[in-house]
Amino acid sequence: MSMIYLHQTTTLTPEQYIAGLTDFGPGRAKLFANSSDEYLKVHQHSETQADVTEGSGGIWERLHYDWSDPDHVVLTTTDSNVWGGASGHTYHFTRRPDGTTDIDVVVVREGKNLKGRFLGFVLGTIGKSVLEKAFMNSVKAIEACHVAMNTQGASDRMPESLSQA
Repeated sequence: MSMIYLHQTTTLTPEQYIAGLTDFGPGRAKLFANSSDEYLKVHQHSETQADVTEGSGGIWERLHYDWSDPDHVVLTTTDSNVWGGASGHTYHFTRRPDGTTDIDVVVVREGKNLKGRFLGFVLGTIGKSVLEKAFMNSVKAIEACHVAMNTQGASDRMPESLSQA
């Protein structure tokens, strides 16, 4: 099992990042490279929870998203072709006095088969930089969406159409 710790400081509020994280509309890959439209399927969605299958490149997972706590978002893997056990993602948001937000993410990868165990090992060692880059890119993409929204006078909630832009 691999546990990967990621950190990023952003100008986004927790609500703004969560709006991007929970925007399951078409074009999601523009915010999250590992979530291509061909794999994306929303099974259930409510105000604070969702059941979503997503993935890319032959790897998919079904995740239960829970953002009922605005400072703590948990994505639990409920099914996958490679991940099992305790796999998932946990996001923790800390508001800083200067108006920025620290985002700390813990990614747990427990392979459920040979391919998953191999990928988990790679991610836990030399592959961490790939996850770091993907996380940094998602933060930058959501920041860019909000800059564009603010120049257009829009609200804090990211519309699904923005992820298509």
